[in-house]
Amino acid sequence: MLAALEEGVRGGRWYSLMDKVYRLRTLYRAYERVARNKGAAGVDHVTVKEFTRRLEWNLERLSESLRLGTYRPQAVKRVWIPKPGSRERRPLGIPTVRDRVVQTALRIVLEPIFEQRFAEQSYGFRPGRGCKDALRRVDELLGEGYRYVVDADLKSYFDTIPHERLLSLVGERVSDGVVLQLVASFLEQGILDGMSSWTPEEGTPQGAVISPLLSNIYLDPLDQLMARRGFQMVRYADDFVILCRTRREAERALALVQEWTASAGLRLHPEKTRIADAQEE
Repeated sequence: MLAALEEGVRGGRWYSLMDKVYRLRTLYRAYERVARNKGAAGVDHVTVKEFTRRLEWNLERLSESLRLGTYRPQAVKRVWIPKPGSRERRPLGIPTVRDRVVQTALRIVLEPIFEQRFAEQSYGFRPGRGCKDALRRVDELLGEGYRYVVDADLKSYFDTIPHERLLSLVGERVSDGVVLQLVASFLEQGILDGMSSWTPEEGTPQGAVISPLLSNIYLDPLDQLMARRGFQMVRYADDFVILCRTRREAERALALVQEWTASAGLRLHPEKTRIADAQEE
């Protein structure tokens, strides 16, 4: 995909992307991913099976609405599911099948653009990387004598990402205004919870295919900052640790993270963020 997009690059920013999103070939690839993941129907009550019955018509209709600029995402249906090993419940957002297809098409186009510059220490929601890779890297650093660990927890990260700053970060690599508006439309998607509905003013949409990519885009400046300052950080989505050789170095790392998160409109969880000595635990 990246090679096919090269013609739209000027000065490190990508132009003319929207036509790649609404191509039937891209939409069909997106549909295949959505179909593999299955999932429940959204607010329109259309299941993946029902969408598939009129697949060609549905994809052509989506392509046309995206091309003409008439596409509008529908509200996300919120359901509550039990937290593993707890009596508490957490919210889960279910977009409609058509919106999941469009979001997946958007991710297919955008992901290669950002992947090529994402930091090495980021492991979550990335092609060819996973939790085991992150844990392996932590073990390597511990074995090299990085015994002091800054264990950081971002409070309600996905629900508190500032929209304006996020769109600005996307815009640093993407100059196609129509694509930026499409991203914004998903951030502003309404949420339907029983009889209540509202439009979020911050955060990435729960259950959205595009959210993992957007969350990595938002935290990439932190990844780059810590790398430039020489800190060994390992991040998996919104969970990250910074491994240091001395407690003083760990304190400096934590102070830098606190400064960055405050400037980015995020918060560290005071009760879950700490410095630990791996040799004593």
